[in-house]
Amino acid sequence: MRIETSAGPAEIELDKPKAARFLLLLTHGSGGGVEAKDLLAVRDRAVELGGAVARVVQPYRVAGRRAPGSTTPQDAAWLEIVGALRKKVRATPLIQGGRSNGARVACRTAVAAGARGVLALSFPLHPPGKPDKTRRDELLAASGTLDVVVINGEKDPFGIPDPADAAQVTIIAGQPHSFRTGFDLIADTAEPWLRRWSETG
Repeated sequence: MRIETSAGPAEIELDKPKAARFLLLLTHGSGGGVEAKDLLAVRDRAVELGGAVARVVQPYRVAGRRAPGSTTPQDAAWLEIVGALRKKVRATPLIQGGRSNGARVACRTAVAAGARGVLALSFPLHPPGKPDKTRRDELLAASGTLDVVVINGEKDPFGIPDPADAAQVTIIAGQPHSFRTGFDLIADTAEPWLRRWSETG
């Protein structure tokens, strides 16, 4: 599926059951794609729970760029994508998520999108080696009012959010920013949180 936005077209991989219990939007990191194994692990578990899952390739990636650029057009395009997908999957709780830069987008836009919660995979708390350039405010933009579940690798050079700044922070032992193993644990961590929306949807 292709959705036109003010920043260009976005491409969507939508897994949609006949009667979705919730809608989960997932997106990629800066130079990555929606086939990342952690995103697929969460997708599979969400679908098992009766959720519709939209994996979103953002416009800058569709255009072939590896970096998203300014947050303002990125976030505006994301909200346009949310609006279009809400017309496809109606009257269900909305959950946002993503890995790395995608987690930042999900957190920054969650309140405006009307999301019930955010799943932040490898949330990049700061650039590597620059803890003073914190992105904590982006995380708090969501966690101040919504449940945010963070899953980061123990050896993530982008830092790990403080447990006090989210509803849950799970650390995958031995893993860097891009997970190499631990995908079952990632799915198991997300499941109780997703199940809540499945049961209330």
